[in-house]
Amino acid sequence: MSTADEVVLVVGATGQQGGATAAQLLKRGWRVRAFTRSASSAAARRLAEAGVELVEGDMGDQAALEDAMRSVHGAFSVQPTFITPELTPDLTNEKEIGWGKNVADAARAAGVRHLVYASATNADQRIGSPTLDNKWAIEEHIRALGIPATMLRPVAFMENYLAMMPGQAATDGELVSAIRADVSQPLIALEDIGAFAALAFENPDEYVGRAVEIAGDSLTPPEIAAALSRATGRELRHVELPLEPLREQNPVLYRAYSAINELDLTVDIPALRRAHPDLMTFETWLTKQF
Repeated sequence: MSTADEVVLVVGATGQQGGATAAQLLKRGWRVRAFTRSASSAAARRLAEAGVELVEGDMGDQAALEDAMRSVHGAFSVQPTFITPELTPDLTNEKEIGWGKNVADAARAAGVRHLVYASATNADQRIGSPTLDNKWAIEEHIRALGIPATMLRPVAFMENYLAMMPGQAATDGELVSAIRADVSQPLIALEDIGAFAALAFENPDEYVGRAVEIAGDSLTPPEIAAALSRATGRELRHVELPLEPLREQNPVLYRAYSAINELDLTVDIPALRRAHPDLMTFETWLTKQF
């Protein structure tokens, strides 16, 4: 498919996954339009400097979404997810679901030829985790609309291990992880999420109608600690964080980490690497950070 005259709207372009997707689309020759709450933010200005067309609006405003989608080829949809009150203030599960449904409804109304939705791994397992249940509700809404769509289901971000995420923080010579030492956790770099979104837009016959679990590596916490030690030159000792205290402190994180420890997290990484040969391992990603 020729991309030079085709536009993809990226909803959530100033966030992690949206920003990575916008960058990959630009790299591959697509024209990119970004839907953002603030065109004056630093992240939005960086997008504009890279050649992205900015459209200001709110995901709660379906009419604004429809206007932004006029005459676009495709749309990438990602919504912020509630994690903790400190990390995601003013966000609720209801807001995430409503925003995701609004984007899908606008895509149908505007006649968008391909919607790529950023869901999450194991969203279909219905394990009682709001983080996953929200995304499953949005996936089901998209399917009910009958529009051409792809559900990308990324696993944990490699970037989380440098971002002091609760339950998997590397600091003071320790990697404190709520994931059991014997559990291999699938990981993916944000850049590769963007790459798979671009691949989906470029290959609709292969990706429309599919839900694709995407990962670039899978490592146990001790293996992650060892990789971080090699990359930083500072020894990190893995320490397993007991899950039980999280049950009352943060039920959302408790259920999320319980699921990681309990579910089959196998992802066919060799097949993904055949589709995307530059898919990064954790070691490869780390070499770009240090």
